[in-house]
Amino acid sequence: ADSVAALVRAARKRGASDIHIVAGRPVMVRVTGTLAPLEPRVMTAAEVEAVLLPLVGAGAVLLNTRGYVDLAIDVPDAGRLRGNVSRTQSGLKGSFRLAYPRPPTLDELHLPKEIAKVVNHHQGLVVLAGPSGHGKTTTLAALVDLINESRAHHILTIEDPVEIVHPRKRAVVSQREVGRHTNSFAAALKASLREDPDVIVIGELRDRETVEIAMTAAETGHLVMATMSTPSAAKTIDRLIDMFPPDDQSQVRASLAGALRAIIAMRLLPRADGSGLVSAVELLTGVLPLAALIRDNRLFQLPNLMQRGRAFGMIRLDDSLAELVRAGAIDEDTALRASDNRKELHAVLHPPPAIAPVVKKGLFGRKDER
Repeated sequence: ADSVAALVRAARKRGASDIHIVAGRPVMVRVTGTLAPLEPRVMTAAEVEAVLLPLVGAGAVLLNTRGYVDLAIDVPDAGRLRGNVSRTQSGLKGSFRLAYPRPPTLDELHLPKEIAKVVNHHQGLVVLAGPSGHGKTTTLAALVDLINESRAHHILTIEDPVEIVHPRKRAVVSQREVGRHTNSFAAALKASLREDPDVIVIGELRDRETVEIAMTAAETGHLVMATMSTPSAAKTIDRLIDMFPPDDQSQVRASLAGALRAIIAMRLLPRADGSGLVSAVELLTGVLPLAALIRDNRLFQLPNLMQRGRAFGMIRLDDSLAELVRAGAIDEDTALRASDNRKELHAVLHPPPAIAPVVKKGLFGRKDER
């Protein structure tokens, strides 16, 4: 445990987001998106086992039967880790995400203030989307903390595993971990509806049954917040609907149209000065025109709605990227690689020069005022 604490402390000092421990290689850390050795010394298979097996604890049964185990642990004087230990050809391997010691604020995450407004809803579905490792869970924890600070609600979370522990504030927060306190997201979600929750937080919408129960909860007076590993708001809506058989999709569209309150799609990008990562954000809010597009299967019109949706607090990804470039937070090449429409973003960043008005002159050099 002491060696793990030393590794985690060293990784945090480097500003790392992840640690990888594998036999035959140095301990590797991910800093601003790139893997690099934490120290030059190569670890043997025996050393890796000596570090990882004490972390697994009771999960050794799962490790031996299925070959891997997910876990979240508190390392004394080093903070909390979320990760995975698995068996490979070269021996045990561990991959860990360095979690925040407490829920962060949206300001600390450098996220736009519009995102905070999604917690003003008292019922409906809010989805945080984005690739794995791009800040969904951390942002979700920040939103839960906003509710915890401001409302005397019952917040029930279902996570795999529990990554950030919420302290006692105004709300009652019950955190449940899949594999330890429940068998599955769907089973815990079913049970949660009998526990008088105001807010239900789902670590990930992975399957049709979980989505179905989540939408039912959102339609029956609960605020449901969840994550999905989808790259954009449009793809998130498509994925939610496509989880169901074709014959059911018309009813699913109607339910989703009524329940959806917001989709926040995130992409973590390296800062221009190499000092860390910053989020570009797409925010789709559940206004009536969006409900009509979902219900009528006209999602091809979503870009036009988002173009007009700034008045409703919507944020297009390209607008977020352009703002980060103008602020000097990211460089233009990074923004263009992250954009879904590079040509349009380039035009936003490089508008054509304004054309000076032509002033006509009269016969004697005076301005013609006709």
